[in-house]
Amino acid sequence: MTTLQTINTRHSEELELLNERIHSRLATGSSLMSRIVLSMLQSKGKQLRPLLLMMCARMFGDISDNVLDAAVAVELLHNASLVHDDVVDDSMTRRGRPTVNAVWNNHIAVLVGDYFTSSAMQAAIATGDIRIVDALCKLGRRLSLGEIDQISNAREHTLDIEGYFRVIDYKTASLFVASAEMGCYAAGAPESARVILADFAANFGRCFQLRDDVFDYFDSEAVGKPTGNDLREGKVTLPLLYALESAPAEEREAALKLLAHDSLDTEEIARLQEFARANGGIERAYEEMRRLRDAGCEALRRLPANPIVDELTALFDFIIERKY
Repeated sequence: MTTLQTINTRHSEELELLNERIHSRLATGSSLMSRIVLSMLQSKGKQLRPLLLMMCARMFGDISDNVLDAAVAVELLHNASLVHDDVVDDSMTRRGRPTVNAVWNNHIAVLVGDYFTSSAMQAAIATGDIRIVDALCKLGRRLSLGEIDQISNAREHTLDIEGYFRVIDYKTASLFVASAEMGCYAAGAPESARVILADFAANFGRCFQLRDDVFDYFDSEAVGKPTGNDLREGKVTLPLLYALESAPAEEREAALKLLAHDSLDTEEIARLQEFARANGGIERAYEEMRRLRDAGCEALRRLPANPIVDELTALFDFIIERKY
């Protein structure tokens, strides 16, 4: 049993209540929307964001209706962003299943994403806590800006480590930060704890995305899922940026010529994957993940002793070590 499975088992009651409420929030009289929603909920992913929200809340009390509604809100907005991202990226699969746009077309996918977004707002408003509503609205803005900046970087062939982190802070880490903050708000946690858990979540979110990016630089058979997609879409992530910094000049120039192309074929993607692996990009990425882990866990040490703190530390280790 993996660390995540163990933690999920410990929090199975909360997760069951979460999923019941998600189904309730998405209930509709539209037969087509109901079919699409049911299909999506059959592949719900790891649900790390609402899990983190409920774990943060659990440090300070029981899982109340407000905590559940806040968790529903962040999970629905996350799923809305995935549906919209699949339209933008013209993705045909997610989590090994056809995307909404692949099955029903882009027009319907955009409307489904909008429906999830509106349902997320309703869940946040149901808490009656303007701080939770505000956090969700700010999250939506950051997700949109992150996607825009990522598209801009790909179109302009921007090769910038600072820009890379800005994108993942908006597109990925913001979800975990908002989850931690909304969990604290819903549970009535002290402000000092909210700041600490937001700090932890920012490091956690960066690490989560960086581990995902590393998957893209290996053969799909080794990883067990399609790889090279970032490069195919013009997205240059940290392992390749690190390799460009340390590679010999001749190899670096060859890689830069490939990256100047508007599109890459399978052979060119394989060459860039090998370039990143051969020039220390993967090793440096893992060094950064370990640095993020140390910073996140250092933040947690400022909290009083609590079993949840130990679980969050173990969850961070799982993120780095995971194979999927």
